[in-house]
This record gives sequence, structure tokens and C-alpha cells, in this order.
Amino acid sequence: MTAVNFRDNSFVFCAAHLALRYASFFMSSIEIHPEKNIIRVQLRQNVVLKEMSESAFAELEPMLSIVECHKGDYLLHQGVHEMEQYFILDGILKRVVTNQQAKEMILRFAAEREMETSYAAWCLKTPTPYSIVSVTKARVAKLPMPQWIAFMERHLEVKKPFEYYVMNLMSEIMAHTITLHLLDAPGRVHRFIRKHSELFDRIPKKELAAYLNLSAETLSRLKQRGKI
Repeated sequence: MTAVNFRDNSFVFCAAHLALRYASFFMSSIEIHPEKNIIRVQLRQNVVLKEMSESAFAELEPMLSIVECHKGDYLLHQGVHEMEQYFILDGILKRVVTNQQAKEMILRFAAEREMETSYAAWCLKTPTPYSIVSVTKARVAKLPMPQWIAFMERHLEVKKPFEYYVMNLMSEIMAHTITLHLLDAPGRVHRFIRKHSELFDRIPKKELAAYLNLSAETLSRLKQRGKI
């Protein structure tokens, strides 16, 4: 085997490995999904969709794809222009920023009945400033951002609460970033428990520690000493 062929084969192998890694989730339409009735109920409970009319739901449903994610799967990559809208049905996602040194900062976690989006980046015509990654096994309903925006333009009763929710998320992320500087380690943990008690025992402690800018050892030590 020549050096050129070896390099070519290595490239093919790496490309195939990456394709498997980032396309490891299974996608389906709602209509053919074996749990379609459960999914429809879950969508009805979503914070953005719960006030929608039956006719609006009937219009939206065929646009949605159901994604079955494994832990660590990327739904969205930082720095891209192709964006989607996500409604979380099961499991937990994280919004994470990575710098050039591969250091990560987790901006938020989101679970059932919540949503994830890159709507602000789309409106500003900028690349996505963060990735969206599955923290646990998860099920998500998604559609391309242009379709979601066109749908909202036809249903303004959906657009207003959606944009309010996006602004609230941005405010929450800003508040969290400030508390990383103003609160000590126990204070950060207590604030998270106060605001997200339902997630505290579901998020892997390594992920939670990273979100709170703590080491996993510090988080464990605080628990052992009864400070949290």
C-alpha cells in the first residue's frame, strides 16, 4: 500500500467514524412513530406549544421529526448557519460553548416540556454561538428554523410567547453567569436547587459541577459535609 493510499484510506475511516458519531440518533415522523399518541400529549405540554389551537397543531405536526438521542449526541454544533428548533419530550439537553482550547462552559440545562433554539442567532444572521448536546438519553421533536419562523408568522399567538421565552432564557443565562462570580460554592449549588430542584438528582454530577464552575470533587465534598 502506498503512502497516498494509506492516507486516503485513513481519511475515509475517520470520515465514516465521524458520520456515525454525529448521526447516531434515530429520526421518525410522528405519524409512523410507535409512540405517536404519547408524543402528541407531550407536545401539548410543551411550554411554547401548550396554548396552540387544534388546527395549528394539525399544521405543525407533519413538519416535525422525532429524534431519539443517545447521551453525548450533538443536535446542534457551534459555529454553523443551518439551525433548527427543538421541543424536548424526554431527557435532558445542555447548551454549551467551547473555546479554541476545547474548554467548555455549560450555559443551561433543559428537560421535558422545555425547548431549545438558536432563534437569536438566526435573526442576527450569525453562526450558532453554542452547541446543543444530549446529557442523557433523550427524545426531541425538531424542525428547520425557516419552517418554524414561517409557522410563527402564520400563528402570531405562538410567536409572542415564544419570543418572550427566548428573552427569559437569555436573562436566566446572564443571571447564572453573574452568580458564578458573586456566590461561593455552596451558594451556587443552593441557587441551582432552588431554581431547578427537579433536575438536581437527574444530571450527572460531573456535568452539574461543570455548570457551577466547580470540580466534581468539590461538589461531592460539599454534600458529604452537609453543606448542600
